[in-house]
Amino acid sequence: MTTPAPLIPTTTDSRAHQALALLAQYRLLTTTQLHQLLAPHIPPRKIHRTLVPLREQGLITHTSLGTSSHLQAHFLTAEGLAMVADWPELRGRAATAIPSAAAARLRAAHTLAGVRAHLAFLADARARGDEYEPLDWMPEVTHRLPDTAGEDRLIADAVFHYTATTPRRIQYRAFIEIDRATMSSERLARKLISYARFHDYVPQRAGRRGTLADQGAMLAWQRLYPRFPRILFILTGASRNVMATRIQDLRSMTADHDRVARLATHVPLGATILEDLEAHGPHGPVWTPLTGSAELRGWTEL
Repeated sequence: MTTPAPLIPTTTDSRAHQALALLAQYRLLTTTQLHQLLAPHIPPRKIHRTLVPLREQGLITHTSLGTSSHLQAHFLTAEGLAMVADWPELRGRAATAIPSAAAARLRAAHTLAGVRAHLAFLADARARGDEYEPLDWMPEVTHRLPDTAGEDRLIADAVFHYTATTPRRIQYRAFIEIDRATMSSERLARKLISYARFHDYVPQRAGRRGTLADQGAMLAWQRLYPRFPRILFILTGASRNVMATRIQDLRSMTADHDRVARLATHVPLGATILEDLEAHGPHGPVWTPLTGSAELRGWTEL
């Protein structure tokens, strides 16, 4: 039996190429999510036709989630990761291979919850004619922090870039925190302190201590973003009462912590429940501001 020649997608409009790029960026996607990301207008069976040869060539593999063999999550093999390593659309994004199906299952709940949130923004952007593409949501973005309090990194669950086109053209960026109620509410709220530290952080110059008083220095975030991204918490995985309490704890942290309160004067902060986001879209009145009135509003109105 002749071994088939390796499939090497070469064009950016190739569905196989796009599928590999998406799996490199998100690390783990279900068949349904790949369908929604790639081409929701085509029959789902055509996505299967894209994935089968990629699996046969050893570029992707999959694992079953839960007790159903029909719910599968796909991820790149080491060979697939090596193929996409130098692709321009993934430049600067350090993808790593998932070592096993067991490892994929362990990270599936958090990873796939983030993709669900992204898909809510993507479906809304497509309906509105805004500029927001499948690769505009970048998971697990790391930023340096001042070397204090035993924590020198801030890892955002995602950063996204979104351009509204009507009624006027506005570019938005946001840090995303996905909360599945797997950590204490206090620990979740402390993430706001880390963001406040990053907002104020000036990297140290050689031989001197970097501070806000150092007029010649640039804030660390200004090297990456034209303005500091808004911060959006998206909650799931618990009862509505539990999630409402956790959102109130975020509001309390914003009111009670001086540094976070200063951050809130410059940066929009909000929280929502994932299921509400999916049901009503990100422009719907589903976001609770973390400062001021708790009246629900759309994400661009925070």
